[in-house]
Amino acid sequence: MTETLSISATAHGLNYLPEYYADHAGLFAARGLSVQAKACDPWTGVLDDLDSGVADVALGGLWVPGMYWGTSRQLTVFAQLNHQFPKALVMREAPSGDFDWSLVTGKTVLAPGIGGSAPYAITAGMMRESGVDPADTTFLRDLSTQMFVELFQDGLGDAIILDITTAQVLSDQGAGQIVVEYADAGGLGPNSVYYCRTDRFDELSDKLIRFTTALGAAMAVVKRTPVQELEPLLAQHWPQIALPTLSAACERIQRSNTWDTVRIDADASDRWMRILQEEGMVRTTPQFADLVATRIVDGAELTTVG
Repeated sequence: MTETLSISATAHGLNYLPEYYADHAGLFAARGLSVQAKACDPWTGVLDDLDSGVADVALGGLWVPGMYWGTSRQLTVFAQLNHQFPKALVMREAPSGDFDWSLVTGKTVLAPGIGGSAPYAITAGMMRESGVDPADTTFLRDLSTQMFVELFQDGLGDAIILDITTAQVLSDQGAGQIVVEYADAGGLGPNSVYYCRTDRFDELSDKLIRFTTALGAAMAVVKRTPVQELEPLLAQHWPQIALPTLSAACERIQRSNTWDTVRIDADASDRWMRILQEEGMVRTTPQFADLVATRIVDGAELTTVG
């Protein structure tokens, strides 16, 4: 008997590839699941879908359950898809030496925010951790990636924060240089996580365990598989992007720890919440145990990626 699990996601991105691979390779089906996934536009539709029951699960940033913790909207996080922040800073020219966050002091940085505040928040957090005050940088925020990319290409700003794929597009076009990847500079962080309504967690647990088992298996394969073998799936999901660009972006993510594990690191979660508190995005700092129920990952049959 096949059961359906519905997922509403905040985006349709390359960093979500292990989920798409699990569906493509029949890993969900082998565990009696039919996973129905869609990307919401605007992304806040994931919350509407959880409310209405259209979605069993939402996929997006941990910062959303973090901001809602302690409110009337009760959400439970059970696994992650990204173990790091798969973003990059693109500047018009590469620095002559090693990258340092002081290079953006006095500069204007475009921080797309129509999909949420995370790109700016994690950048500001990493700057503070390195001893650089983000207040000394001008951040332009709250517009879409597409709009900011167009404006950057036409001369606005000194740098732009982008997902790895879009950063690779600009690099391949000669419109900018990737000066730092957040996976290299930012350590671990649960960038994209799965969560559900707390009042449905027990009801969904069996399906979530099977889903997470399949996802962990897919993650192990996608991490190690030569990109050439993944190219048909890449082309299927992002036909509008040149395949060499997609492949280069995929290789960048493979080299990082982004697809290492579905298990959320407690210290990384607490660090991310601390950064949000420094930005005033949460009233109090929720701890790992406040946000994450480990029962699903504990019950899943996982393959560790090393």
